[in-house]
Amino acid sequence: MKIGVVTFPGSNGDTDCMEVLRETPGCEPVLLWHKSVDLEGADALVLPGGFAHGDYLRAGAIARFSPVMREVERFAASGGPVLGICNGFQVLTEAHLLPGALLRNREILFHCAWAHVRVSSTRSPWLAGIPEGSVLRLAVAHGQGKYYADGDTLQTLQERRQVALEYCDADGNLTPKSNHNGSERNIAAVTNESGNVLGMMPHPERSTDPLLGSADGRALFSSVVSALAGVGR
Repeated sequence: MKIGVVTFPGSNGDTDCMEVLRETPGCEPVLLWHKSVDLEGADALVLPGGFAHGDYLRAGAIARFSPVMREVERFAASGGPVLGICNGFQVLTEAHLLPGALLRNREILFHCAWAHVRVSSTRSPWLAGIPEGSVLRLAVAHGQGKYYADGDTLQTLQERRQVALEYCDADGNLTPKSNHNGSERNIAAVTNESGNVLGMMPHPERSTDPLLGSADGRALFSSVVSALAGVGR
């Protein structure tokens, strides 16, 4: 099946996404330029990390108006799996495909490190193949990754199981120390109400080889391929 990787001016995670997708059995990756209005028959879409349009005005604010986003919105509305990683997550919130917003990190510093996250919900096809409660070690690299939503929205996200990943320690405990960027309720990833759109701040595409520190990120890409094969999309 074909998975499209959307590239904006300033994206820097697109090449890594393409590489891990090439290495994922049953997957054919295709690069989609932000001005394109043709998704080339993609069965799933990835919006990678980076600094789309230099993150001017606000991270993701300009990318949200790229021509390809109209197609991304239609694709998501039809139930197609969409994954936004870091800057891609920011773009999806700006496009109102996901609730909440990403603010400056609590300490106003850019964080580039390893973090542990607990799989809190497997409603997303990107996580459906990973046992709930699993702890993943994933790379993080962001300055504007503090997840924020008002109290009512946070409550709704919890009740509808839209909180997909939570920052935790190596044993899966949600602690203040493990919440490195100050996100509300340790939230590292959320889905839309239907579950087909997932936004996450950690970088699974940079966590695909034990030599780099972890291969846990591969599970997300193999998961969506298996999910799509299962439903015959």
